[in-house]
Amino acid sequence: MKQLLVDTTVFQITPQILKESQDRHGRFLVTGVLQRANAKNQNGRVYPRNILEREVEKYKGREIKENRAYGELDHPESSVIELKNTSHVVRDVWWNGDDVVGAVEILNTPAGKILQELIKAECTVGISSRGMGSVSQIKEDGTVAVEGDFELICWDFVSNPSTHGAFMRPTNEGVIKESVQRKQTNYNKVNTLMREIICEVGGYCECDFGDIK
Repeated sequence: MKQLLVDTTVFQITPQILKESQDRHGRFLVTGVLQRANAKNQNGRVYPRNILEREVEKYKGREIKENRAYGELDHPESSVIELKNTSHVVRDVWWNGDDVVGAVEILNTPAGKILQELIKAECTVGISSRGMGSVSQIKEDGTVAVEGDFELICWDFVSNPSTHGAFMRPTNEGVIKESVQRKQTNYNKVNTLMREIICEVGGYCECDFGDIK
């Protein structure tokens, strides 16, 4: 019996990808692993390579070719993609070993802008497949394999991954350091402003207190 199958991958973004995410047309583009074949994920599922290959080819020749490879921010409990919640479009997919790799454009929709800001702020997000299909147990530990009736619907961005190694996560130490310094600078500015207001309104001397907590 077919059911809604949701499986997430850690979508890692390199410093170079983050730096080049804005193309010459102003689009926000990222690439990374979308899904992994022949490997047990955190949901205890395995996607056989031949089944995933078939669905990826269908996806390329249909959704991507027709410019409608939409995805949402967070998984809905539905097999239908809601355009009002669309955050991104998959522009291309290809294989790297057993990994399905994709080029994804983050849109300037309300959901897409949230996703863009999360990525720019070095937050960790995952990318998750959504599909319909049935599974069968292949190991006594509860591991199941996706069966041949599986149909891929889309890839969504989510907060919690089920496939190891599919987070979109900036690793540029320089970017992170700059972010920390920026936050400290903003804190100092706010702290100084609060001291000035208190001194002006209450008649206190700046030396009467330390940092505002």
